[in-house]
Amino acid sequence: MSLIKSISGIRGTIGDIDGLHPANVVNYSLAFATVIKNKFQEIKPKIVVGRDGRISGNAIKNLVINSLVCAGVDVYDADYSTTPSMAMGVTYLNAQAGIMITASHNPQNWNALKFFNDKGEFITEDILHNIEKIVNDSSSFSLVKEESFGQIYQAPDLMDYHIKKILELPYINKELIRQSNFKIVVDTINSTGSIAIRKLFDALGIDNYILINDDVNGVFEHSPEPLPENLSQLSFNVKTNKADVGFAVDPDVDRLAIVCDNGDMFGEEYTIVAIADYILENKPGPVVVNLSTTQAVKFVADKYNCSIYYSAVGEINVVNKMKEVGAVIGGEGNGGVILPELHYGRDAILGIALFLSFMAQKQKPVSVLKSYYPYYHMIKSKIDINNINLPIPDILNEIQKRNSHLDFINVDGLKLTNNDDTWIHLRPSNTEPIIRIYVESSSKAQAEKFLYKIMQDLNEIIQ
Repeated sequence: MSLIKSISGIRGTIGDIDGLHPANVVNYSLAFATVIKNKFQEIKPKIVVGRDGRISGNAIKNLVINSLVCAGVDVYDADYSTTPSMAMGVTYLNAQAGIMITASHNPQNWNALKFFNDKGEFITEDILHNIEKIVNDSSSFSLVKEESFGQIYQAPDLMDYHIKKILELPYINKELIRQSNFKIVVDTINSTGSIAIRKLFDALGIDNYILINDDVNGVFEHSPEPLPENLSQLSFNVKTNKADVGFAVDPDVDRLAIVCDNGDMFGEEYTIVAIADYILENKPGPVVVNLSTTQAVKFVADKYNCSIYYSAVGEINVVNKMKEVGAVIGGEGNGGVILPELHYGRDAILGIALFLSFMAQKQKPVSVLKSYYPYYHMIKSKIDINNINLPIPDILNEIQKRNSHLDFINVDGLKLTNNDDTWIHLRPSNTEPIIRIYVESSSKAQAEKFLYKIMQDLNEIIQ
């Protein structure tokens, strides 16, 4: 499958000639090194490199590191890490950039290079275009003679540093969490979340927990995206073990889904709802989420008389809007939580610590906490665009014409609203060759009816 190139990374399948094959890894690593060297011409740049638990991770890491060395860049090898730990590691080590080797929620046979700038944030579209330009003109690669090769240094444990900074936040009530003695089950999907969450629980003084799928071998027990259909094993373990809560993370640990004490899904959409509720109670201020996130966040913002703003989908888009409006909390409905006081990036480890503090403060079952919020029915669908020749903007324009009686926003794909609480959002994915389709309403029947109508339109347009 062809490479997918976006601000969310250079992604591809392993073992395919048009996927993330070794030459592509080397070319994009050299191009990124060239961009960084051009920006920091007065110094010898340092780049931090880490990986999740995927089988292909170590081989790709070695290709990346040796490419950077040949470009005259010093490298901090963090090896096993998480995406949020890597983001914080860039600034902790005073590095000029970072590369995290992970395909996040994509299937096991995928991998990717996620690029960070010197602030530990994902790169912008401008930098991505510069990288692409250099990849397409290999004569512009910045290569050096052997006497100027970069050096390789072993990075300190970035997960330890990350967790230390989480526990320094005023919102984390370590003593109350310890006293609550919660029984917790976590699905770490055979990746580095197994390492990071053990470290977090040890630091919080939690010993009453069970990890499932905790072998860091990259052989995912189930589809790695933390969606309800993939969490039946976690739900079963929560009920069987009479646990207080279940958590699921994705392979690079930037997305968090929660399971209630009764085994029901709290819902990945409601991760940011609950965390926003907890943060705004302590520190009111603006909130930012993307256009595909549940409107239950607005309910919480209204509760504290706080403004809510919307961005295009994609972590860096949310981050840029958060900076623009001075948001105190932000995130995405895919289980992503962003707290500026820690760093500008989605962070499931932080999310777990905040949610446990929320539980400890309220002293209510998670199933009761869920009832604090209005329930909206959200349906997440998608269509494969691998074999569609019609340009995506043309498809969305035609959808808009066919539904011209509806309010619309077209800054990120197309979002249509047919009354105060029913909407549908269609947009090309940043990470897969699909159009994502999200629909939400207070009425399940209304949500299904709206989705059916739009899917009919799509099928007619494509055919």
